[in-house]
Amino acid sequence: METEKMKSQRIHRMIASTVSFIILVSCAIVFLAPVVIVVMNSFKKKVFLRAGMAFDLVTKESFYGWKNYINGAERVEMFTAVKWSVIITVCAVVVIVLFTSMTAWYLTRVKSKVTSVIFYSFVFSMIVPFQMVMFPMASLADMLGLNTPFGLIVMYVGFGAGQCVFMFGGFVKAIPFDVEEAAMIDGCNPIQTFFRVVAPMLKPTMITIAILETMWVWNDYLLPYLILPRTGKIKTIPIAIDACSGSHGVMELGWLMAMLVIAIIPIIVFYLLCQKHIIKGVAAGAVKG
Repeated sequence: METEKMKSQRIHRMIASTVSFIILVSCAIVFLAPVVIVVMNSFKKKVFLRAGMAFDLVTKESFYGWKNYINGAERVEMFTAVKWSVIITVCAVVVIVLFTSMTAWYLTRVKSKVTSVIFYSFVFSMIVPFQMVMFPMASLADMLGLNTPFGLIVMYVGFGAGQCVFMFGGFVKAIPFDVEEAAMIDGCNPIQTFFRVVAPMLKPTMITIAILETMWVWNDYLLPYLILPRTGKIKTIPIAIDACSGSHGVMELGWLMAMLVIAIIPIIVFYLLCQKHIIKGVAAGAVKG
């Protein structure tokens, strides 16, 4: 009787595993299909990108080689856009992670009405829709001369600070305060305590937030479109891709698909290399000290 019960449980586990596998594979196909279609169409001739033909496989007749990539990169100055996207993304993410982690540590450890108001002000900024402030913000950026890459970095720090301070604050609470007290007894000042004690313990969280912020800044279109001047060579990848529109609004779909591939490959590779750190960061936040 016990053997029959064990067999039944094993069969149920096999069925559950099979169903889960099928569901996960189906979800993977659904999410990967758009990427595959974009990559596939980036190698097609323009005439084969009309309605009803975008889902067809690449054939010898429709294959266009690397011409969409070459022509598109020359048209939109893609390599210049990649350079500016890398500069803006790296600077913005470094500043966001450094400043918000220090801010969250201070606001969490120093208990007062002022720090509580500041902390909840950061939290409140998370629920304010960007659409409510984008036009006044763009006008203010023009008035203050912040319509530059430096100004764009400042904007990213401002919009990313709320969520990052909130996340860092939750992780700081998991760090035992006794560790910081021991460092102060040993002669560390607050800055030394943060960088020598707190920051190493926040490393998984820093990496997690850095990955999330990198994907946001790299793929963002609206903020650079509002802040950076329309004319000039300073543009990010999403703005450069928007230039694939030809005269009279005609869209060069082959160039567009090729530039999208160039844009998504770096961030996909970056995420795949760093995804284990996201899991570590989430696991670290689940452990309370």
